[in-house]
Amino acid sequence: RMNAKAALLLLLLCAANAAADAADLADKLRDDSELSQVTSESNVRNEPVSSLQFYSLLESDPVANSTLSLRSCTIFVPTNEAFQRYKSKSAHVLYHITTAAYSLKNLPSVMSSDMAGNPPLYITKNSNGEIFVNNARIIPSLSVETNSGNKRQVMHIIEEVLEPLTAKSGDSDTISNPDALKFLQQAEQLNLDNLNVRTYRNQVTLAKKESVFKSPGQHTFLVPVDEGFKLSARSSLVDAKVIDGHMIPNTVIFTAAAQHDDPKTSAAFEDLLKVTVSFFKQKNGKMYVKSNTIVGDAKHREGVVLAEIVKANIPVRNGVVHLIHRPLMIIDTTVTQFLQENAENGALRKFYEVIMDNGGAVLDDINSLSEVTILAPSNEAWNSSNINNILRDRNKMRQILNMHIIKDRLNVDKIRQKNANLIAQVPTVNNNTFLYFNIRGDGSDAVITVEGGGVNATVIQADVAQTNGYVHIIDHVLGVPYTTVLGKLESDPMMSDTYKMGQFSHFNDQLNNTQRRFTYFVPRDKGWQKTELDWPSVHKKLFMVDFSYHSKSILERHLAITDRVYTMDDLVRLSQEAGSVTLPSFRDALNIRVEKEAGRYVIIWNYKKINVYRPDVECTNGIIHVIDYPLLEERDVVVSGGSYLTESSICITLANLIMITVAKLLN
Repeated sequence: RMNAKAALLLLLLCAANAAADAADLADKLRDDSELSQVTSESNVRNEPVSSLQFYSLLESDPVANSTLSLRSCTIFVPTNEAFQRYKSKSAHVLYHITTAAYSLKNLPSVMSSDMAGNPPLYITKNSNGEIFVNNARIIPSLSVETNSGNKRQVMHIIEEVLEPLTAKSGDSDTISNPDALKFLQQAEQLNLDNLNVRTYRNQVTLAKKESVFKSPGQHTFLVPVDEGFKLSARSSLVDAKVIDGHMIPNTVIFTAAAQHDDPKTSAAFEDLLKVTVSFFKQKNGKMYVKSNTIVGDAKHREGVVLAEIVKANIPVRNGVVHLIHRPLMIIDTTVTQFLQENAENGALRKFYEVIMDNGGAVLDDINSLSEVTILAPSNEAWNSSNINNILRDRNKMRQILNMHIIKDRLNVDKIRQKNANLIAQVPTVNNNTFLYFNIRGDGSDAVITVEGGGVNATVIQADVAQTNGYVHIIDHVLGVPYTTVLGKLESDPMMSDTYKMGQFSHFNDQLNNTQRRFTYFVPRDKGWQKTELDWPSVHKKLFMVDFSYHSKSILERHLAITDRVYTMDDLVRLSQEAGSVTLPSFRDALNIRVEKEAGRYVIIWNYKKINVYRPDVECTNGIIHVIDYPLLEERDVVVSGGSYLTESSICITLANLIMITVAKLLN
């Protein structure tokens, strides 16, 4: 009898301990200020879940409550802020629980949730090593673990509410944890924000590609919505290879954890057709996906196709689905049509608006070209106050817009060919205006820059292919300067030698002054290299700190400081009127004559003809003319060459003479 009482007492103690342990985790959920939010009143009013505390949701669900009380589990708990951002009216508590305990370092790549049908939760990492469950980042410092007997429980705090794929009211009994194929087949019965995928589904059936969508494993599926098939012929272009190009096999990518511009091999990757897919995000938060057909064939042209993600991060049994606004890989629009497609809310909305505000004639010009390449500034590129001042000047704006148009199909490969051993110079539709391309690095690490009208822009998305050319998205508006003369020298790869020479001689110190107006004739790097052939020793000394006085003197001759800037056309006109132009420079006066020969400018100085390689590079405090050779005289060479000794050299020479004299006297 005593043994029975002891056993009963032990059982009660175990139950009490278990209840205490469960209470510990429950108390943590209830009391944590990061997680709790007011109150029961809002629940009565049926307000969105953002006004509920996660604990109260957990407490009101008998299955969740039972799991927390009796079983080992992992629970993913959204923060208070996550609920405030959550747009849905209901949160699925059981989708946040899995009935196995996983610490942060032991989380598997996929696990079944406790929700009906056991839909999966996916664990991924971003490039910084941060861990995500579906699209929610786990906050590692806030994870909590309790352990009592056979019951181990882990709580991870996450930054987003987890959202499973759910059926519309009345269909929940027939749909449970679908794979990507069931998702396609039953899309009308699912909560997809009224987006439809009938057209793409029909093409999958016609191509007999259902097997792609029911492949076991963990994949990423990109599914175009019906809105993307407005062009009547587009659906017929969705063949088996295009469908393959919409799947990233063996990799689950949720947008928050996606590495931007990191190409992933699609299922369309073989000897004769190679297609990669990557994600990228605009500054306004919009997510895009792009296909890049690296190797094409007769039916599938090379180039990039962009698609906005209109509904992201839909978990299915064999991966994740993203709904996109148009199909990838298909190149069936002209450059003009592409810009019009982006008119409402796309990646180039602002560029299109500026074209239309200018009267729309630029769009007509683009449409008339059989081959065309557009350097299209991103939406963010138009936010500069400098641009707002010019938008009202329609003539100036027309010139700037034309600076972004090239009468040629110019993809990255062609730019690279033109760029071999020199910076590629490409004419625009603007009369006598050229763009200058430079590529640094190779492959996916390559950085492409373009200079036009004094502005250096980086290509942030290259090779967006169209039927009659390409669109490259850039990060600045060309022709609207945003940097000083010094800033331009520092950033432009063609002027690096002049910049270095000015730095060690402190000549550059003045070039950031926005109260002055500079006209600077800057020898390009190849110009300085020519002086090495003409006078090798001189060239060497020009870039030595000990000879900085002479370097500075030579640069002073190239810089005119007046109350205005002089464009090349100004200098041509003044030369025609007076025979020559005299500009005040630091080193005496600069007397030149400027002529225009076959559309190119030539400077005549001291009976030498010097070509202007890049005229009229505008800056916020002046203008730069990039020239093919420095304004260098023979006497500069003599003084700078061999006869001149620096102060330190003189001291060393005198010391040596004194030592020799002393040695002789001692002997």
